[in-house]
Amino acid sequence: MDRLWTPWRFDYISKVDQAKSCVFCGILEESDDSANHVLYRGKNVYLVMNLFPYTTGHLLIVANRHISCLNEASDVELSDFIKLSRHCENALRQEYHPNGFNMGFNVGRAAGAGIEHHLHMHVLPRWVGDSNFVSVVGETRILPEELSTSYRRLIPYFENF
Repeated sequence: MDRLWTPWRFDYISKVDQAKSCVFCGILEESDDSANHVLYRGKNVYLVMNLFPYTTGHLLIVANRHISCLNEASDVELSDFIKLSRHCENALRQEYHPNGFNMGFNVGRAAGAGIEHHLHMHVLPRWVGDSNFVSVVGETRILPEELSTSYRRLIPYFENF
């Protein structure tokens, strides 16, 4: 039997249900954007790189307010989500040339939300063939670029947004 070692995953799975505070609210309170991989801070939403990405360039648009669903968001907040997601799509197209995108919200644990009480939107660039037996059967992601490198590549697209 083959084994695929992903020791970085243990930190996530061992703490996912133990968080005493909201990770997204914690990032909002922090000032070191580079350490937290925050690409953009706006009036109603901010943009952060997913620390446990499905693909290289996996971004999260996060509500600044601690709200759990779209019904709790104002029209302005919803508009900011969409405007920033469009900008993310453009930036990722220019920098990574993906073949497509998955964009959306997972609202509630049953829908796949890892952080279910703070509304956030996923923006994932996708390439033909990026899902294979390793991720589907082995539940392991193969990422060709370190998060810090992706951050350095993407930050220029959001400095004047």
